Amino acid sequence: MTRTLEQWLQHSESLHPKTMDLSLERVQQVRDAMGLAFTVPVITVAGTNGKGSTCSMIEAIARAAGYRVGLYIKPHLLHFEERCRVDGSPVGAESLCEDFEAVEQARGDTALTTFEFSTLAILRRLAREPLDLVILEVGLGGRYDAVNAIDADCSVITSIDLDHTEFLGPDRESIGREKAGILRTGRPGIVSDPMPPQSIIDTGREIGADLWLNGRDFNHQGDRQQWGWSGRGRRYHGLAYPALRGANQLLNASGAIAALEALRERLPVNAQAVRQGLAGVDLPGRFQIVPGQPALVLDVAHNPQAVSALALNLDQMGFFPRTFAVFGVMRDKDLAGVVGRIAPLIDRWFVTDLPLPRAATADELAILLRAQRPDGVAVSTHSDPSQALAAALAAADPTDRIVVFGSFYTVGGVLKQGLPRLNAPHQA
Repeated sequence: MTRTLEQWLQHSESLHPKTMDLSLERVQQVRDAMGLAFTVPVITVAGTNGKGSTCSMIEAIARAAGYRVGLYIKPHLLHFEERCRVDGSPVGAESLCEDFEAVEQARGDTALTTFEFSTLAILRRLAREPLDLVILEVGLGGRYDAVNAIDADCSVITSIDLDHTEFLGPDRESIGREKAGILRTGRPGIVSDPMPPQSIIDTGREIGADLWLNGRDFNHQGDRQQWGWSGRGRRYHGLAYPALRGANQLLNASGAIAALEALRERLPVNAQAVRQGLAGVDLPGRFQIVPGQPALVLDVAHNPQAVSALALNLDQMGFFPRTFAVFGVMRDKDLAGVVGRIAPLIDRWFVTDLPLPRAATADELAILLRAQRPDGVAVSTHSDPSQALAAALAAADPTDRIVVFGSFYTVGGVLKQGLPRLNAPHQA
């Protein structure tokens, strides 16, 4: 039977009783049945925050150096096929169907989760492309993530914070140990977090990985105009700041450069490619500022560490009379921690339902917000992100600011019809 991509995704959701089953054996079994392997260098990126930015920066620099790059990045904002990019562009939805069919034929009676099924399909698609480099973003953890069925030539671990604690453990050390599962014996492992959990360092040493630690093996420094990077025997001076905005993007850029430096013998990159790549990198939903009035910021921050960075970035934008928040998030997040980091900046909340059972409802979020501000806070509830944004825009003056943040579904929900056109019609 011929299926569309949407039908394949629906089919894959019916194969396993759980949405998440942390193990690698089933994925490895199907991988072997498919004969899935890569002949070009592979970089795997794990971490709590900064994975998508790091992947996009590596991709942009490598493409500026003239290499053809395949990228698996997730989750998507609007369309599933955004998760698989070849030479900078998402693959066509229908072209992925052949790869889903190949997974179906190879799995036999093996029950895969939808994430495992779709990951194997995208890996197959990338493996049959004429590429020079493959970049794979790990999903929830590391050790048991489906992406870890591929032995990477270089691993990157970005910043670590508390998230998905019900699966990964209750503290940074436990989570770091899970993320460190992507490291490989004798191969470079880039640790971007300047204060990583000791468990990452211990795991790397135990297996004999070639650890590159931020502050020891590479570092960065700079001023308001430019910055520089130094590593094992190589330096870059006078770099412009990455096109991706935000306080933590230099950490991500430093890790991205270190990963490419670790693969220099196979994929040499020059200073011009570093400059050009960082200047042109693009990743929607990461402190993305939409032109127009009122000011509109889109950010997929959904855990306390990421929201702290968002709050700092907002604080550095300058003065705005009022800041409104459009907010929707999953119920299993540290909701009190997320809200507490940014609440002092928000004058009014527009909270939204999201189309997933595990999402917190708008009513639940409203109760939380009112409990945190017993002195009173303006909160309105909405059925979807686009309605919440429309209400915020109707209430805002041209000089105000609106921040849309939380789940990918929140940011994606306001982008369904393209970038919002901003032209506030009134002034209070």
